[in-house]
Amino acid sequence: MYKGEMLESMKKVEAARAENAVLEPRRMTADEKEKLLATYHPDYKQSEFKTLEVGVNKGDKVPTELAALLQANSRLNGKAVDLSRIDYDVDVLVIGGGGAGASAAIEADNNGANVMIVTKLRMGDANTMMAEGGIQAADKPNDSPAIHYLDAFGGGHFAAKPELLYKLVTEAPEAIQWLNELGVEFDKTADGTMVTTHGGGTSRKRMHAAKDYSGAEIMRTLRDEVQNRGIPIVDFTAAIELIKDDNGNVAGAVLMNMETEEILIAKAKTVIIATGGAGRLHYQGFPTSNHYGATADGLVLGYRAGAKLLYADTLQYHPTGAAYPEQIFGALVTEKVRSLGAKLINVDGEAFMHPLETRDVSAASIIRECSDRGKGVHTDDGVGVWLDTPMIELKNGEGTIEKRIPAMMRMFAKYGIDIRKEPILVYPTLHYQNGGLQIEANGMTNVENLYVAGEAVGGIHGRNRLMGNSLLDIIVFGRNAGKEASEKAKSVKVGELSLKHVDEFAAEMKQAGVVSDIVSPKLLPVYTHGNPRFEAK
Repeated sequence: MYKGEMLESMKKVEAARAENAVLEPRRMTADEKEKLLATYHPDYKQSEFKTLEVGVNKGDKVPTELAALLQANSRLNGKAVDLSRIDYDVDVLVIGGGGAGASAAIEADNNGANVMIVTKLRMGDANTMMAEGGIQAADKPNDSPAIHYLDAFGGGHFAAKPELLYKLVTEAPEAIQWLNELGVEFDKTADGTMVTTHGGGTSRKRMHAAKDYSGAEIMRTLRDEVQNRGIPIVDFTAAIELIKDDNGNVAGAVLMNMETEEILIAKAKTVIIATGGAGRLHYQGFPTSNHYGATADGLVLGYRAGAKLLYADTLQYHPTGAAYPEQIFGALVTEKVRSLGAKLINVDGEAFMHPLETRDVSAASIIRECSDRGKGVHTDDGVGVWLDTPMIELKNGEGTIEKRIPAMMRMFAKYGIDIRKEPILVYPTLHYQNGGLQIEANGMTNVENLYVAGEAVGGIHGRNRLMGNSLLDIIVFGRNAGKEASEKAKSVKVGELSLKHVDEFAAEMKQAGVVSDIVSPKLLPVYTHGNPRFEAK
């Protein structure tokens, strides 16, 4: 598969492999990291952000693409909606069918609530399925939630909401046991001890995995549990507006059948937004590792209803997205590849950074190597650096790759690349929405009866997330939201249903002089030939 410049560069990688396997590039100082990020990380590119002119976060900066959706027209504009015709009446409405939504629904059902999941694609079509490397939990003798907290707090630039991060790390060991008991097939030694590895920014081996399809295995188990419990799932149906009652509390959602565009009304005592991320908005033209439906729907729904955003100006660009071949451009190359011993190598065969720096520092380092330093490897469609996968078996023995990262081996083998013998080309890919809707420790936003779980939450990780803490947060905060929302529902009396807030938001846009020809939420991406925003930078 490799040709021309790539082949010439690969020879240099092979020649230096034995030396690079032994030499460990030093870690950067805090000052070096800050300078690097400010110069090369996409979050610092001010021209790609817009100041919001309306809504509860007026005056804050968010990515231009997100601003266009937050300050857009409702899909209900010009449509008569009869709120007296109730199609679904439940205690807890869960919007989103990924890991967070499934966890929430299971716990709400455990608490005796009448719970329903609505999802715009199918149950399990979510970023949870795309997660590969593992899930963190401090459950080994040399580790503790306190050490986990310090790793995550520092990795997130000390910006995480302390009460949320505390909840994440202290409930992590129990979350692993919960998943284990549900049937997740974690990697284990012969005596049943769970295998754990390092991730970027971790000071202990606390990454639990199911080979390199951890998210798919977790989603399989959660989906089975939801279905076995008989929890209703309304698929191919999107939430397009939240409904409030005359007390200003959230009281359900307006739904739209994705095939027929039929409008449906779901009344609920509490609502949980678990709609996931935003990679399919392709911020700054980057490719993405995200599933097809990741279009920031939950942020739009919540914002129009008055829920506050936190850190919506910060995204995570996973340092290792596939840069070649073009058929898998942007696909995730799990960080587990580096935790097993592979290093990032430039065109001259040099290991240019420590392999386990945090994701933002790693991504910025690769961008610097490919831009200012001119040490990237050019392909027909772009540029990248080598991830020297054969180094894994040089360090750990033959068979390690097939045993520990079989999905990664298969993905590249389809295109004639044997990662046991040949390195692979990578470049940062849009991966995770660090910011989102602001919640308290009970999972509720500033809007009464509106809860959020999973990637749609802002504040859990601060301004950067460590590997393995996302699969963890969907479990911890999904379960939390399900418990809290179902308990709250026991005392909620829903008033008269209203969409007054939608009209008020439209009036605020008009008063601010914000004119848009866009409707939101976006629901699905549109891919048209020659769209310049989808050309990787």
